Amino acid sequence: MSILAVGSVAFDNIKTPSGHADNVLGGAATYFALAASYFTDVRIVAVVGEDFTDKHENVLKKRGVDTRGIEHAKGKTFRWGGQYLDNLNEAKTDFTDLNVFENFQPRIPAQYKDSDFLFLANINPSLQATVRRGLSGVKLTGGDTMNYWIRSTNSELRETLRLVNILMINDGEAKMLAAESNLPRAAQKVLAMGPQALVIKHGEYGATIFFREGAFGLGRHPFRAPALPIEEVKDPTGAGDSFAGGFMGYIASQTEVNREVIKRALFYGGVMGSFAVEQFGTERLQSLTREEIDARFQIFRELTHLE
Repeated sequence: MSILAVGSVAFDNIKTPSGHADNVLGGAATYFALAASYFTDVRIVAVVGEDFTDKHENVLKKRGVDTRGIEHAKGKTFRWGGQYLDNLNEAKTDFTDLNVFENFQPRIPAQYKDSDFLFLANINPSLQATVRRGLSGVKLTGGDTMNYWIRSTNSELRETLRLVNILMINDGEAKMLAAESNLPRAAQKVLAMGPQALVIKHGEYGATIFFREGAFGLGRHPFRAPALPIEEVKDPTGAGDSFAGGFMGYIASQTEVNREVIKRALFYGGVMGSFAVEQFGTERLQSLTREEIDARFQIFRELTHLE
């Protein structure tokens, strides 16, 4: 099954207690695509500038990612700089230069119209909705958003949520979206907005999935997957997008989508997120093997007694 990822490709400047790295390849769609590529076929729609070279594009191509949907525009690629010197769970932004990403209008190539799965990375909710409505045949749509869109485009975001099957956000975003400080109650309020399932990412503490009543099976009992303890987190950037790539990628690799598959996907998401933080940027995701992924998944199984 094929996944289409729509979002940002960027260059990042990152500082952490482990050091710093400048001009590293990043962006939500990049992390997602690389992580998902270990499970299924991935297509990407994004925009880049003249500083994005064949060398950068080959990072994706070497993993089999279809890059025909990457638009090359005049100007510079989206750039972000941040540091995690005080708190590895939260970046302090030094600068954000949208550059060509400021006027991003996703154009879906005709060859992508038969995509089986869709991931709407963190972009304007109106753009997310336009993409989703143009791909009526997708089997399942995953989506992401952030506090900026929750505050500034709340009504547009709520319309988009009607089109998303599984929303993936963190604790704070869920509480903000629902205007509710209690997380389980916040989750139920978000699910009432449209998604069939809500994945809440807890950073170094794992993730919890909440189901709407009757979605993907009976009942609505939540399910929690812990995070693996990592000896050294060099760079947390992109961990959430890598989690989404592992989660959606595993689902797309299965013959059907049910609650057990989704639960297992939560662990594969955690596996890919745990690899992403081991090196700066997307470097670790570029050099993985499926054997390493499955070995780490096995550690998850032993930790949690997952059948």
